Amino acid sequence: MCTLEKRGNIFILTLTGDDQHRLNPTLLSAIQSALSRIRQEVTTSAGSATSSALITTAHGKFFSNGYDLDWARIPAQAQAQRDRMILVDTMLRSVVKDLLTLPMPTIAAVTGHASAAGFTFALSHDYVLMRSDRGFLYMSELDINLVIPRWFVAIVNAKVGSPAARREVVMKAAKLTAKDAVRLGVVESAHGSAAETLEAAVELGQGLVKRGWDGHVYASNRKNFLSDLIRCVEDTSENNDIKTGSRL
Repeated sequence: MCTLEKRGNIFILTLTGDDQHRLNPTLLSAIQSALSRIRQEVTTSAGSATSSALITTAHGKFFSNGYDLDWARIPAQAQAQRDRMILVDTMLRSVVKDLLTLPMPTIAAVTGHASAAGFTFALSHDYVLMRSDRGFLYMSELDINLVIPRWFVAIVNAKVGSPAARREVVMKAAKLTAKDAVRLGVVESAHGSAAETLEAAVELGQGLVKRGWDGHVYASNRKNFLSDLIRCVEDTSENNDIKTGSRL
């Protein structure tokens, strides 16, 4: 489901295979396990964290095509479907919180389509780089007749500066190419191919590592900077909407 590679002080987490990397308990558990290993590895006995960086990328056509709705809807009973949606929502919240508190800069090298929860997962990184020859960013909820979770919107609000850009993402369900995403300030930069995108992410990561920051100080500053977002990610009260069937 995913692999973890280390190049010097750069960790590369790759969603493997040529499928859509839909977010289900199996994949989310694998991602969270990798993040836990990274956190443990960089923490020193003195309580500081070595200067490091994380890059998340993916094989194939998709970075992630969002929640695994087919998995969620397999049970015949509506309540069982709602329980599954609550489970994947809770697990993604946990992964996102791990990213927002990880003691190092994080970079998403988006080498394919990133839709809905997959887009949210990408935006949860400090920096987003995107390939320009294929793929788009897409909050698809309007087009698939779903209500977008409030915490998804909170991530868009925290990571996308322009109100016009946020309207494109949330209220127009625009499929953003790399060119569009750079123009709107949704991503840092665009690159010609998957390989070039990953190469640029590694170069960015190396530059950040060279700053020599204590990872725990970096994480504390991020938590202060994004405190409102982290509180929203932690607030699971909107899962009551799923329990009552008003959102799936």
